[in-house]
Amino acid sequence: MIFTSDNAFGVAPEILEAISRANEGAVVSYGGDEITKRLEGRFAEIFEHEVAVFPVATGTAANALALATLTPPYGAILCHEHAHVNADECGAPEMFTGGAKLVGVSGAAGKVDPAALEIALAAMPAGNVHNAQPSTLTLTQSTEFGAVYSIEELRRLTGVARERRLAVHMDGARFANALVTLGCTPAEMTWKAGVDVLSFGATKNGALAAEAVVFFDPARATDFGFRRKRSGHLFSKMRFVSAQLEAYLAGGLWLRNAGHANAMAKRMAAGLALVNSARLLAPVDANEIFVRLPRGMLKRLREAGAGFHPWPMDGDDAENRTIRLVASFATRAEDVDQFLQVVSG
Repeated sequence: MIFTSDNAFGVAPEILEAISRANEGAVVSYGGDEITKRLEGRFAEIFEHEVAVFPVATGTAANALALATLTPPYGAILCHEHAHVNADECGAPEMFTGGAKLVGVSGAAGKVDPAALEIALAAMPAGNVHNAQPSTLTLTQSTEFGAVYSIEELRRLTGVARERRLAVHMDGARFANALVTLGCTPAEMTWKAGVDVLSFGATKNGALAAEAVVFFDPARATDFGFRRKRSGHLFSKMRFVSAQLEAYLAGGLWLRNAGHANAMAKRMAAGLALVNSARLLAPVDANEIFVRLPRGMLKRLREAGAGFHPWPMDGDDAENRTIRLVASFATRAEDVDQFLQVVSG
């Protein structure tokens, strides 16, 4: 009954097999191999658009390097106040941008509120040397609270960004989970909605260590290769990262994995909704659940072997506490049902 994180689980068998195949023979290093060369065409096919693609090993690297490419040192990056780039990346975006300012914007369930975004932008007039210059908007899809922006919500936010000539970045650590929820195409959720650069995540959805930075305007990526090398993310044996991404996209594996994770989260949420002492605190649009439970119940769950992450939130008190539950591509229905049995008992 492990629901601490989708990072807690291992690697999809198809991806392990691809890594093993990539281990045969000797090939050109530093991304000159055939697998890495094929990726750009594969991503272009999936996104229905010319792209520049750069594999990296971590989501923090993908986000920080993408934002550094879009944002000058005197710039401001607007994000949700609880976004991963703002709360969980140890200042990496600030470091790689050379000191750009992250500006947190409020909004329910981890979604940037358009009105709050406009207020934040109004406080930073362009051309005023006394304030950081608004340069980039970054949106997390799905959000840190498991919600998914609709296409209309994305377009409204990117429209505000365009009015102020901001670039738009998407943190897609759980991109596939959001895509399955919306039932749209990758193009519709990215460049057609106004996104310039995507951090495309695979690690949380069955890869070993594989992410990619995807530029929908390759001209924006002219110096990204240097940034990646300088940061230590140009792997000499890049084929092992690229092989993961190729296998992840092959035959719809990424969407099947995400669909299973989402279904397990929905199963959990449906069961929790029937428990009087449980309170769901955010929409369960993808594979994350935020629920407030009595502390005594949390103790019983731990004793039964359940793993989950405490997530303190406003409204918690001496008797009740919020936890986060995350379903993965490998979560079993019987583990969900056993968790619910303990909660219901």
